[in-house]
Amino acid sequence: MRTFPIRYDGEVTKSSRTIGGQCMQAILLSREEVARRAKQLYQSSIRQKVEVEENIGKMVIINIETGDYEVDETGLKASRILRKKYPNARLFGIRIGYNVAVSFGGVMERVCQ
Repeated sequence: MRTFPIRYDGEVTKSSRTIGGQCMQAILLSREEVARRAKQLYQSSIRQKVEVEENIGKMVIINIETGDYEVDETGLKASRILRKKYPNARLFGIRIGYNVAVSFGGVMERVCQ
């Protein structure tokens, strides 16, 4: 499979992929756009389902294209499950109940509901 860049406008990159002899166009989102969509999905439909006491501190991994998500302790198992279902999905992780996913030497602040 070969990928050929088409254009870049600061938010969205389009590329053309040749799969099985047919040319398919894919839209590649910037990291910022992936994060924005994931946070929007989390706030609008996922948060009220997963933000319960037994999930606080766990990771929720979100497929930003379908809204499908999985929860586990570190996010690794959840990512693998979603990758198996959606091999080319854009995934984003959020630590349930906190303002950051990880902290290196800093403090993770608990988000109050």
